[in-house]
Amino acid sequence: MTKTVLIVDDEADMAFALEESLKRVGFQPTVFHNAADVLQKVNPADFSLIITDMKMPRMTGIEFLQEIRRRGIFVPVIVITGFGTVQNAVDAMKLGATDYVMKPFSFDALQATIDRIMPPDEPAVISESRSMKAILTLAREVAKSDITVLLTGESGTGKEVIARAIHRHSHRIGKPFVAVNCAAISESLLESELFGHEKGAFTGAADRRIGKFELANHGTLLLDEISEMAPSLQAKLLRAIQEREIDRIGGKAPVPLDVRIISTTNRDLPLEVKQGKFREDLYYRLNVFPMELPPLRDRQDDIIPLARFFLQRLAQKMGRALCLSPELADYLLKQSWRGNVRELENFIYRTAVVSGTDMLQPPTVSAASASEPFSAEPSSPQQGGTIKDMERQMIVMALRETAGNRTRTAEQLGLSVRTIRNKIKEYAISDAEIAG
Repeated sequence: MTKTVLIVDDEADMAFALEESLKRVGFQPTVFHNAADVLQKVNPADFSLIITDMKMPRMTGIEFLQEIRRRGIFVPVIVITGFGTVQNAVDAMKLGATDYVMKPFSFDALQATIDRIMPPDEPAVISESRSMKAILTLAREVAKSDITVLLTGESGTGKEVIARAIHRHSHRIGKPFVAVNCAAISESLLESELFGHEKGAFTGAADRRIGKFELANHGTLLLDEISEMAPSLQAKLLRAIQEREIDRIGGKAPVPLDVRIISTTNRDLPLEVKQGKFREDLYYRLNVFPMELPPLRDRQDDIIPLARFFLQRLAQKMGRALCLSPELADYLLKQSWRGNVRELENFIYRTAVVSGTDMLQPPTVSAASASEPFSAEPSSPQQGGTIKDMERQMIVMALRETAGNRTRTAEQLGLSVRTIRNKIKEYAISDAEIAG
């Protein structure tokens, strides 16, 4: 999706150069030459990024920054300064700027700064339904504080996407967003993964390891599928949240931290508490602000927009002009989508791969489980092989594109990391094959 950027610079030549450069890399820039006019004519919260000069007439970049932060707007702001000292930029950072660039600068340097703030693969939030729009509005409001959030809902409803949206709209934007899948890491490894360890803390600890809590310092830590965490670790997590500090395994002193916690679960946590599977005190620490995401079957208005979004993204990767046929759109609306948005994405991906034409048609088999390979033969003879052959090939290609990174491969294919690991094992995909 196109990212909107607000440029505020009184120098017309500089503003024009920024505008044209940002257009070339996919941004949709809006230019103002006066910060006071911005506040009168547009809402800065409607932009993905703000780039403002430091010294301007009527209202300086610092005054503009102070005003939008006073209004509770936490869009990332890059300040451009060319007047003498690094202290100007430091002052801007203290007042809430996300980053700065010093004049003169190259566009490559500015783009590198933007990429640090706005990762290019940030998941999009696609929604036309009333229920999800209400969730998104709530996410933007809750983002203004550091309140702990618990996202609940069925698997595949987009809980991590909402967590990232909360981070994006908070004052922590530009700081780390670190996600930990508590279900994908064994109990013996999760403690080290979360809290880190010192060299020699246990057999095999050859070096110090910084845990996810420390990596997320000043940013947001997402504890995905928190209900899968072992009871022994729940006590340590509770202490970390209460004391705002962690103890590395083998460490001699606690490490103070400033981290916002967002947790997700697809389970009934009150029931887990009642059954003695989840600590009640930890539940109340995490459940400060609960948000429940509706399943896809209850948000029919989102099905076609989501399908078109996934298809557009896939078409760019495949170099094809893919589109939904009216028959396929009708078919999608009739499915139950038990796997929710993730299942829909997987289904669109598979349908496009086996289709012999760019106008996608309904399959001849049920879409009831997009996590299972189709049993039908591919309709495109030139592709050849079975669906499993093509699935294996797609996974290998994605692994090569991501240099073997399982997490990025999973995101690219719309699958879970656990599924990718299982598929690698099932298809006996070797490291040598991934390396090409």
